[in-house]
Amino acid sequence: MASFPYALAGPIGSRATLGLIVLQVDETIEHDFRRLFPSADIALHVSRVPSGAELNPDTIATMEIALPEAAHLLPPAARFDVIGYGCTSGTTLIGAERVAALVRKGAETRHVCDPLTASLAAMEMLGTRQVAIVSPYIDSVSEPIRAAFQRHGLRVPASVSFGEEVEARVARIDPASIRDAALSIGQTPDVDAVFLSCTNLRTLDIVQDLEATLGKPVLSSNQVLAWQMARLAGGIAMPTAPGALFRRGRAE
Repeated sequence: MASFPYALAGPIGSRATLGLIVLQVDETIEHDFRRLFPSADIALHVSRVPSGAELNPDTIATMEIALPEAAHLLPPAARFDVIGYGCTSGTTLIGAERVAALVRKGAETRHVCDPLTASLAAMEMLGTRQVAIVSPYIDSVSEPIRAAFQRHGLRVPASVSFGEEVEARVARIDPASIRDAALSIGQTPDVDAVFLSCTNLRTLDIVQDLEATLGKPVLSSNQVLAWQMARLAGGIAMPTAPGALFRRGRAE
C-alpha cells in the first residue's frame, strides 16, 4: 500500500474539552449531556466506572477504588478543561475532595466537578436557603445528601424518596412520577427551591414545567453538573438548557 502524506489538525474540542465519568448502570446522564452540549466545537469524552446492580454504601465504596482507572480510560491526549464525576450520592459518601483527587490520579484536567458541589454553587447563586429534595434511593443513600446540604447551611424542610435500590430501575422511573413527587414537597410554604437528586433520573424535560407550576427554581443533578462544568470551562453558552439556573446566567 502506498503512503500518502497528511497534516495534523487541532483537537475536536476547539471551544472546550469535557470529560464525564458515568456509572456503568446509568442510562440518563450521557444522553442529557449530549443534549445540553450539542455544539460541534465542544468535545465530550465519556468513561464508565463499575457501580454494581444496586447502589448502597458498600457498592459506592467499591466504586471509589475504581475511580482512578475510569479516569485513566479517558483519551490521554485530550487536554481536559473539566472532568465531571456523574454521581450525586457517590460524591456525598466518598467526599468531593476525595473524588477530585481520585480523578486526578487517572487523568490530567484543569478542573474536577461533581453534582453535589455544583448543586451547592447553584443554590448559592440563586439565593436558596431552604430546599426540598427528591431522591430515588433507600435512606442509607439519600439521607447523607440531606445531611450534606444541612452542613452547608441549608435547611431541608421536606424530602421524599422512591425507596429504590436497584439502579437499573431508577432510569425507568416515569418523569411524571418524579414531577408528582416534586410537586408534593415543592409546594411546602417554607421551601424556596427543589432539588431532584440522581444523575440517572430523567428530569431534563420536567424542570421548566415544575418551575412554572411551583413558581420557584427546580434543580437536578445533571442540570447543575452541566452548568458548573460550562462555567469552569470558561463560560460555555447553553441557550437551550432548562431552568431558572440558566436563565439567571443568561441575564447576567
